[in-house]
Amino acid sequence: MNIKQTLTHLILFLFVYCIGYAQENVLFKQIDSTNLFMEVYQPKTIDTAKKYPAMVFFFGGGWNGGSIEQFEPHAKYFSERGLVCFLVDYRVAKRQQTTPFESLKDAKSSIRFIRENAEKFHIDTSKIVAAGGSAGGHLAAATAIIEGYNENSDNMSISCIPNALVLFNPVIDNGPGGYGYERIGENYKSFSPLHNIKTGVPPTILFLGTNDQLIPAETAKYYQKIMEIVKSRCDLHLYEGQEHGFFNYKNFKYYKKTVSETDLFLQSLGYINKEPIIEIK
Repeated sequence: MNIKQTLTHLILFLFVYCIGYAQENVLFKQIDSTNLFMEVYQPKTIDTAKKYPAMVFFFGGGWNGGSIEQFEPHAKYFSERGLVCFLVDYRVAKRQQTTPFESLKDAKSSIRFIRENAEKFHIDTSKIVAAGGSAGGHLAAATAIIEGYNENSDNMSISCIPNALVLFNPVIDNGPGGYGYERIGENYKSFSPLHNIKTGVPPTILFLGTNDQLIPAETAKYYQKIMEIVKSRCDLHLYEGQEHGFFNYKNFKYYKKTVSETDLFLQSLGYINKEPIIEIK
């Protein structure tokens, strides 16, 4: 190794040591003329003999737009807590002129890619958490619940079903009167998480503001009720007076509250330990 390479590795080591995580950009899907990437955030110290839980984030934006940057603060925090985190890009209407159905196909492809490359990422494939906000929350839930909308090029022998769900004001009802029905139409019967809950849905935590103009609190309560009927765990946290997107980093008070509750949820599943305690910042 020459002096330049040595200095590069030293700078990278110091950077990772200071910020507490390592970041990598990975191509996970090529479809038509579109390349889709995911940003990977790993704990600063990886024991290659161990396997780590994974947390996969899908941004919101109504399947129209949005950016992986939305959940960057979450990925940084949870990677410091010992998870390997993924910020997943997917096709949206404004960038690729696609429908919500392509968005779901990409979400499923991303989880299959992570499972297929578990050894590279040091992932425990029995501890994959899908998380997302708004339309991204729909995608997270749908990877677990919806059977259709799989990419033809996917390896269908690899499961896209996560082992736990973290949903931030998620679009869970696409039926008449629900969000996106004008675009989904009668396909809601096979696309809407609320209409497809079945036995075996992974344990879920769901966050919602009571003044959300897109997802009524009653919808979330009904979702929780159906989950209980099929004997699946669904922890519902309602925040009085909060509107859609209340959980984002710019609303630090509620960002901190929801991240803290997510941390406790993951502890209850045995995915992370209480220690070390990391400051949410």
